[in-house]
Amino acid sequence: MTVLLHHTAGKYLNRLNPEDKARFNAAFQDLEKEPPQGDIRPYIGVSGVQRLHVGSYRALFKIEGNIILVTHIEPRGQAYTKKTRNRRG
Repeated sequence: MTVLLHHTAGKYLNRLNPEDKARFNAAFQDLEKEPPQGDIRPYIGVSGVQRLHVGSYRALFKIEGNIILVTHIEPRGQAYTKKTRNRRG
């Protein structure tokens, strides 16, 4: 599997400190394994979207064939708000 970052997720990842970037890079390598590994759970309220727990952040992604598309990376508190959930449609 291949992990691709949406523009929004890439911008957020670039703003993180080096330690958090390294955590995400390791987590994305685990996602590429077959089957994907890590703290992965369904994102409640939106079908087809899953979340990956990386420290105090959440990466929201969809699996489309052989591609994992990471759409958003957000702090835990913002990832579960109703406002955020409505954007994910």
